[in-house]
Amino acid sequence: MKDSRLSRFSGFHNLSVAERISELQKRGFLSQGDAESLLNGQQVLSVAAADKMIENVVGVFGLPFAIAPNFIVNDRECLVPLVVEEPSIVAALSSAAALARQGAGFVVNSSDSLLAGQIHIVGAVDPDASRAALIAAKDELQARANDVHPRLLKRGGGVRDIEVRSLTLKDGSALIVLHVLVDTCDAMGANLVNTICESIAPAVAKISGGEVALRILSNLADRSVVTASVCYPTSQLGSGELTGDEVRDRIVMANEIAMVDPHRAATHNKGVMNGIDGLAIATGNDWRALEAGVHAYAARTGHYSAVTSWSVDESGDLLGEMVIPLKPGIVGGTLAANAAARLGLAIAGVETARELAELMAAVGLAQNFSALRALVSSGIQEGHMRMHARSVASTAGASAEHLDEVVDRMLECGEVKDWKAAEILAEMRVALSRSDTVSATAAGKVILFGEHAVVYGRHALALPIPAAVKATVSVAEQHTLLNVLDWGLRIDVARDSEDGAAAAVFLIMDKLGLTNSNFTINVSSSLPRGMGLGSSAAIAVAITRALAKCKQIKLTDNEVNNIAFECEKLAHGTPSGIDNAVSCFGKAMLFQNSETPGSKEVRVDDVVPIVIGFSHSSGPTRQQVAAVRRRREQNPQRYDAIFDMINDLSIDGAHALANQKYAELGMMMNVCHGLLNALQVSTPDLENMLAIARRAGALGAKLTGAGGGGSIVALCPGTEDQVRSALRRAGYHTLQAGQQGSS
Repeated sequence: MKDSRLSRFSGFHNLSVAERISELQKRGFLSQGDAESLLNGQQVLSVAAADKMIENVVGVFGLPFAIAPNFIVNDRECLVPLVVEEPSIVAALSSAAALARQGAGFVVNSSDSLLAGQIHIVGAVDPDASRAALIAAKDELQARANDVHPRLLKRGGGVRDIEVRSLTLKDGSALIVLHVLVDTCDAMGANLVNTICESIAPAVAKISGGEVALRILSNLADRSVVTASVCYPTSQLGSGELTGDEVRDRIVMANEIAMVDPHRAATHNKGVMNGIDGLAIATGNDWRALEAGVHAYAARTGHYSAVTSWSVDESGDLLGEMVIPLKPGIVGGTLAANAAARLGLAIAGVETARELAELMAAVGLAQNFSALRALVSSGIQEGHMRMHARSVASTAGASAEHLDEVVDRMLECGEVKDWKAAEILAEMRVALSRSDTVSATAAGKVILFGEHAVVYGRHALALPIPAAVKATVSVAEQHTLLNVLDWGLRIDVARDSEDGAAAAVFLIMDKLGLTNSNFTINVSSSLPRGMGLGSSAAIAVAITRALAKCKQIKLTDNEVNNIAFECEKLAHGTPSGIDNAVSCFGKAMLFQNSETPGSKEVRVDDVVPIVIGFSHSSGPTRQQVAAVRRRREQNPQRYDAIFDMINDLSIDGAHALANQKYAELGMMMNVCHGLLNALQVSTPDLENMLAIARRAGALGAKLTGAGGGGSIVALCPGTEDQVRSALRRAGYHTLQAGQQGSS
C-alpha cells in the first residue's frame, strides 16, 4: 500500500539546493542515502560507468536534475524528477499541477502494455497463401517466441498474440508484416523483443516461403496507449486583464488550431513532450523512442494533429484529455549502470512501468496546459524571459540569496544582458560591503481554543508552526524594498506607504531608529495569506529580528514581541496579541490578554497530530473581529457567557494537550467550534471541511483563526494521511503543521 506523502510544496524554488534536498528527505521522498548522494554529487554518472555504456567515451555531459512538485495522479501524491535544460518547464509543470489539485488532480488510465516486434517478409510467391500459413501457425510461432525468454513468462509477461497483415511496396510487390505482441512487464523491452524477432525469423521465413527483410521492434507503441484527463476550474484561469472564461475559450481555440494545422501541431506536441522527455531522461528511459511513438501516433489518420483535446465541460470548467502511446520501463537497459536514473525512479515513487507511463501522461498534459495558457494570455516569452534572466544572473555570479533581485532589476529596465547583471551585482556589492546579508525566522500559529474570546480577556490555547517565515535583509542604497516572494508582493516602502505591509515595515524601522537607512527585505513564507495562521505577525517578527541583526541592535524577545504587536494593530485593529506572542516565542502557550496580560508555556513533548486545511476564501481578521464586536454590543450578556465557556475549554484543553489526552481534546474542539458557530464566524465552506475531516477519522475539528473563511484544524492521531487525502480529494489544500511544541 502506498503512503500519502504530501507533494504540495510552497516556495520550494526559494530554498537552496541543500534545503530542497533536506525537505525531500523530511517528507520521505528521499532516503538518507539518496539525500547524501545528491548533496555529495555521487549520483552523477562516472566516466568509468559511461565507458561501459557506449563507445568512444571522452567524458560525461551534465544537465540540470530538478523536481516538479504538487502532482496528484490517480489519487497518488507524486514528485516528478526532470532532467531538462529548457527554462520555465519545471515552473510551468509545478504551477499546472498545483492548480489541478483544486479538483481531482490527474486521472490516467492505461491499456494493455504491449510492445510490437515486426518481421517483414518479401518475395513470397503467393502472398495470400503465405499470410494464411502464418496465421495458421500462430500458436506454434507464439510458443517458439515464449521459449526465447522463459523467465519473462514466469514474471507474468510473454508473447500475448501474433498478427499478420499485408502491405504493398512502391514497385507493386507484396510485403507481409508479422507483429509479435509482447508483454515486457516492467522493462521497456527493446532488446528483449528484438531477440524474439531474430529468433523466430527463420521459422517465419520457412512457413511463409518468403525472405525476411527486417526483424526489429516498432516504436509506435499503439498497444500501450495511455489516456489522461484533468479539469481546471474556470474561476482560476484569469490572467491580467483576461477573465477566466476568456482564457478557457482561447485555450480551446488554440487546441482546435493544432488539430487542423500540422505546423502548429508540431509545436503543440513538442510542448507535450517537453515534460515527458525530461521525466524519461531522469528515469533512464529512451526518450527518442517515446518521441517517435507519440509523433507517429499523432499522424495515424494520415493527418498530423494535436494529441490533446481541450473543451468546456458541463460546469463550464476547462477539461483536458490526451491519448498517447507510452512504453517506458523501470528495469533493464542501462538502469543498473546509472545511479542517477535509479534515483529518479525512487523520487518518482513508481512501482511498475505502467505507473511510470501514467505519470508521464499526466506530466505531458500539465505541460501542454501551461504552454497554452501562457500562449493565449501573457505570451510564451514572459516566463521564458524570467528564466533566461535567472540564467544570465546566475552566470554573472549572483548568489541564490540575491538572484531574484538581480532578475527583477534586469526585467524592470528591459536589459537582460550579461553586462547589466554584472553592473547590478557591482552596485549590490558596494551596498553589502557596509553590512552582510542576514536572515531571521519566525513561527506561525494555529489556535486550538480561544478565537475571539481572547480579545475580551479570556484564555486562548495556541501551537506554533516553527520557522514558517524567513526574512532576509541587506543594506540598500536608494530604496527600502519589501519582497514577499510566495505572495508575489514587491513593495517600495516609501512609495507605497499607504500599503499595510509598507506601513508595518516603516513602523519597525522607526522603532529601531533606522528610518534614515535603506534595506532590501526578502520574505519567504509557507503560510498562505489571510488564512488565520498568523502570517502578518510572523512576518513582522522575522523582519524585526533581521533588521536588528543587520544593524547589530540587541533586542530581547519581549522587545521584538512589543514591536510586532504594534504592527498587528496596523493590520487588524484590535488584536489580542496571541499571534505575535506565539510567533515571537515559538512555544505552545495558554495566552490571556487582560489588564495584566500574560502567557504560560504548555509543555508539549511530541508532535501534535493535527492537519490544517484551507477553505476557498480568506477570512480578514479585522472584519471578523469588528463584526463580533458589533454583535456583542447588542447582547453582551449572552456573548460573554459564550466567551466564558470558550475560556474554560482553553484551560482544560491545555491540560489535555500536555497529557496527550487526544480523545478528550478532540471532543472539546468540536464543542468549541459549535460555540464559534454561535458567534456567526463559520461559513458553509468551513462546515463542509469539518464534516469531511471528521468522517475521515479526525477526533475533533474546528475553524482556527478569525473565521469567515480561512482555515480549519483537525486533531488526527493515526489518521493524518486519511484526513489530508479526504480534504484534498474534495478540492481543499492542506498544510502539515510540523514540529509543534516547546522546542
